[in-house]
Order: sequence, then structure tokens, then C-alpha cells
Amino acid sequence: MAQTNGRAKYYIVMESLKNDITNGKIKLGDKISSENELSKEFQVSRHTVRKALSILENEGLLEATHGLGTFCTERLRNNVSSKNIAVVTTYISDYIFPRLIQGMDTVLTDNGYSIILKNTGNSQKNEAKALEDILTKNIDGLIIEPSKSEIYCRHMHLYETFERLGIPYIFIQGTYPQMKDRPNIIMDDVQGAYLLTKYLIELGHKNIVGIFKIDDSQGTARHKGYIQALNEAGIQYNPDQVITFHTEDRAKKPAAMMEQFVIEKRTIDAVVCYNDQIALEVIHVLQAKGVRVPEDISITGYDNSLISESGPIKLTTVAHPKEKLGEMAARLLLEKMNHISDEDSKVARVVAPELIIRESCIDRRTRN
Repeated sequence: MAQTNGRAKYYIVMESLKNDITNGKIKLGDKISSENELSKEFQVSRHTVRKALSILENEGLLEATHGLGTFCTERLRNNVSSKNIAVVTTYISDYIFPRLIQGMDTVLTDNGYSIILKNTGNSQKNEAKALEDILTKNIDGLIIEPSKSEIYCRHMHLYETFERLGIPYIFIQGTYPQMKDRPNIIMDDVQGAYLLTKYLIELGHKNIVGIFKIDDSQGTARHKGYIQALNEAGIQYNPDQVITFHTEDRAKKPAAMMEQFVIEKRTIDAVVCYNDQIALEVIHVLQAKGVRVPEDISITGYDNSLISESGPIKLTTVAHPKEKLGEMAARLLLEKMNHISDEDSKVARVVAPELIIRESCIDRRTRN
């Protein structure tokens, strides 16, 4: 069959109609255009249209009535509990995510629910696709870590569809700028970065570089905490001492910029890193350049991940209660599903940070 942008024509027709159903353009009971009309609209054969409609009928979204036409059944929401919960995270298999998901699974399993798990690779486009797919399944609720949460959400209509269908959802580890009032479970990342920076200042560090991710709300919050601690100590904030990065350049830019700082012989005695992964990369590039950690430069991470203790230098970091956050998200979702504490659940539930002190920082007050 002929392809369009790598997709079969019937799939394009099917996907377009499904999007119109999920975003409410085609509503329950609406009669859709005839096969002839759809053929003209999409410039495809009636056979192609028929194949697309057949798929949607099999998914329960459309129903053909002989002599009358094809109607939207919108079976996106089944009144019978499925005991399925959709969980969407940016990543699944590495770093903090397995334990985060484990916390959710513990609570949900104890309450008789199963998890449908998806990940987005921290892409809003992938997130939209995941939500569209979830809307075709029978689920009772959704827990989602938003992708690039500092960027305006471009698929609000999908969340509005969940609301219209009465499917509760909970954000974890951030919310979109226009969705701050939705139920969410977050860390106090401003306070976390503040504690790290303040600790370094108390150890006598004055030239502190910050490395922060700027396309998620966690990175923005940690940047604010860093600035707050500097201002409180009377240290002028210097944007030239801050390295920012996006999801797409996270694997190269932080380490490359840190290497450039060393080459330029900038005066640096400490680095506050966005997370433990970045901290480990910074340590590797510094050591490759003959810079000692922490003797020459102190380093802090964030998240208290497994690598914070298993790397070449045990990291001073901030505890990230991964299982606890997952458990809290699952319990809040259950509350929403059971209409418990509905007013309270509209606000964020914030977890306080805890400083974990290890070997990657040195007290410069005792040095000549």
C-alpha cells in the first residue's frame, strides 16, 4: 500500500479520526462522515477508509448501524473498574526510575491494581502519543511525570479529555506551567539546592559553579535554590558561572562546558550539579584534566542515587526518597479515585529535602 511520510494511508485516516474522538471534536453519538466523504477529504480510496474504520470499530470507538451510518461510541471510558492504572515516566530502566515505579507498584498492588507502564524519553511528542494510546484502553487512573515540564504543554486537550471522561490523574516530579493547580507530588527542589549551596559556602567556598537543566521544573527550582543561597551569603550571582543544558544535550554539554572552564583557568572551588549523573560526569572530566576532587574543586550531586555511592568519589548529595514519592503518588491517586480529601488533593504534596554529606566536598576554611 502507498505510504505517506512512512505511514500507510489507512493509518493516517484512522489516527486523524481517533484524535478527533480523544480531543472531543467527535463526541459520543456523533455520526461521522460517510465513506465517500472521507475518501474525498483524505484523497484515498473507499477501501482505505473502510480499513481505517474497521480498526476503530474493533477498538470500540465507532459502531456501524446498517442503513444509518457509523457513529462514535466513545468507549474510552468503561464504568466497570478495570483495576488498571497507567504510569507514564520520562525514563524507566535506569537511574532513580525503577525505585520510583517500585513505590507506586507496592501501593497499587496492595490495593488490587495492575500497572500499564509507558515512558516518553522526556519528549512531549512521545507523551502525547502515550496519552492517546492510554485513552483507548480501559484504565481507572493515571500517574504521570511530565516531559520537559518547564515548557508550555502543547497537548492540553488530552488532559482535558481525561477530565471529561472522569479519569483522575496525578503529576509526579513536576507540573506544566499552566497546570500548577493539578494534583501533584514533588520534592522541594528549591530548598534542596539551597542546602547544598549553603553547605559549600559554610565550608569556605566562594567561587561556585552551578549546572542546571532548564527544560524541566526541577532544574529551574534547583537553580533558584542555588541563587537564593548565594544572595543570602552576600555572594554576587554570576551567570557566566552557570552552565545550563536541555534534555537533548545533557550527555555532552555539561561535561564539555566544564572542561572548557578548566582550559580557560577560571577560578572555581566548587560545583553544584543538577543531579548525581551530571556530578559523576564532571568528576571524570576534571580528573582527566588533572584536577583533584575535592582537593581542588568540591562537587555536589542531587538525588542520592546508587551512583552517588558507587562512583570514584562518594558524593555529597540530596536524598531523593524514590519509593516514598512513588507511594505518595499512588495513594493520592487512590484518594482521587475514591473521592477522598478531594479539596486537599488539589494542592501539591511536597517532600522536604535532606542533605547527605559524603566525601566530594572539602573544608576550605582549614586550608592555607
